[in-house]
Amino acid sequence: MTSSPPATLSSNRNRSFGTETTIMSCDNDQTDAKPLLSQGSSVSSGSFNQMQRRRVSGKLGKLGKLGRQQSFSRDIGHAAAETYLLTRLTITLLRYLGVGYRWITRLAALGIYAALLMPGFLQVAYYYFFSSQVQRSIVYGDQPRNRLDLYFPKNLDGPKPVVAFVTGGAWIIGYKAWGSLLGQQLAERDIIVACIDYRNFPQGTIGDMVTDASEGISFICNNIAEYGGDPNRIYLMGQSAGAHISACALLDQAIREAKGEESISWSVSQIKAYFGLSGGYNLCKLVDHFNNRGLYRSLFLSIMEGEESLKRFSPGVRIEDPSNRNAVSLLPPVILFHGTADYSIPSFASKDFAAALQRLGAQTELILFDGKTHSDLFLQDPLRGGKDDMFDHLVAGIHAGDEEALAKDAMAPPRRRLVPEVLLRMASYISPF
Repeated sequence: MTSSPPATLSSNRNRSFGTETTIMSCDNDQTDAKPLLSQGSSVSSGSFNQMQRRRVSGKLGKLGKLGRQQSFSRDIGHAAAETYLLTRLTITLLRYLGVGYRWITRLAALGIYAALLMPGFLQVAYYYFFSSQVQRSIVYGDQPRNRLDLYFPKNLDGPKPVVAFVTGGAWIIGYKAWGSLLGQQLAERDIIVACIDYRNFPQGTIGDMVTDASEGISFICNNIAEYGGDPNRIYLMGQSAGAHISACALLDQAIREAKGEESISWSVSQIKAYFGLSGGYNLCKLVDHFNNRGLYRSLFLSIMEGEESLKRFSPGVRIEDPSNRNAVSLLPPVILFHGTADYSIPSFASKDFAAALQRLGAQTELILFDGKTHSDLFLQDPLRGGKDDMFDHLVAGIHAGDEEALAKDAMAPPRRRLVPEVLLRMASYISPF
C-alpha cells in the first residue's frame, strides 16, 4: 500500500536510464483572479467588482482559518491517541515484569530520569506532532502497528539518502516515536529518516517483530522515491532491541537470497550499510544477564518463542553455520556502535558479533565509546547538543563519497542544546538503563 507524499510538497519526476529523480517543490499552485467584468465596464461596475473580490477574499480567509483549526484538532487528537498507546504499553510492561522491590525502585528511577530530561522531550514532542517535516503513521502492512514515520529535510531539491530505523524498547515497549530525536537531527543534515513501528510482546513474539521490520524495509526500498528519497542510498539502522530485530531481518533476507528464493520483495543489495547501535546479537549469551537485570528468564523466553529458538534469532550464532556462509558474503558493510559502560546490553555483544563477521570476511567496523552508557549514545548526548562523536560517525558514513554533502557537514552549525548540563548529569546518575 503506497501513501502519497506530504501535501505541502509537489513532485516532478524525470526518468532516465531506469532511475527516478524526484524534484520536490514547495510552491503552491495558485491562479490569479480574473476580472469578472470586461474592460468596457463602467466605473460603478468596477466598484461592484471590488466589492465581490472583498467578499470572496473574506470567505477564503474564513475557510483557511477553519482548515487550520481542523488540522490543529487532528494533531491534538493524534497526540491524545499516542499518549494513550504509550500509557497502555507501560502498563503492559509492568504487568509482565511484576511489582517486586527491584521493579518498584527501577520504575521510580525511570520517572525521575524522564522528569530531568523533560525540557528536551517536550521540544522533541512538539516537533513530532506539529512539524510539517514529519509525516506520521504511513501504513506499510496489514498487521497492527504496521506503521512508519517519515522525517524530511527542509530542502528537498533532489533525491536524499534514507535511513530506515528500527527503535528499541526491550521487545515490549518499542515505538516508532522513540526515533523522533534522531529523525529530527538527521533531517537537519539532508537525510530522510523512516522510523518503523512493529508489534511488541505480548501482541507478537520475536518472529512477528522480525517480519514487521522486514515488511517496513520492503516498503521503504520500493516506495521511498515517491517521497523524495534516493532508492540507491538506503541505510538500515537499529538501536538496542531494534538493532537485534533489524539484524535478524537483514540476515534472514540474505539467507533467502543465497538459497535462490524467488518470492522476495526487497534485496540486501538495496541496503548500502547496516548501523547497529548498542545491540545484542547472541541471545544465548545474554539470557542470564537480562535475568539479572530484571528481564526475567521466563518472560524473555516467551518473547523469543522458547529456548530452542534462541539460536534461530541470534545473528551472531547463525552466521557461524557453514550453510549460511554464502549469505554472509551478501551482507552490506556492518558498522557497530557501543558504549563501554553499557550495563543494559554489555559491549561484548557488539565485540563478539564484529569479530565473527570479520572472521568470515564480511566488511565490518566496530566503534566503541569509552565510558558511554546504553542511554548516553541515543539520548543524553543528542540532547546535549554540540559535538557528538557517534552522530558524526553516522553522518560521515551516510555521506561518504558525496563531497558536496561532506562540505555542508563541515560547515554545519553546532547542534542546539535541548537540556541543561546539570540535568543531564543528574539523569545519567539516576538512569535505570
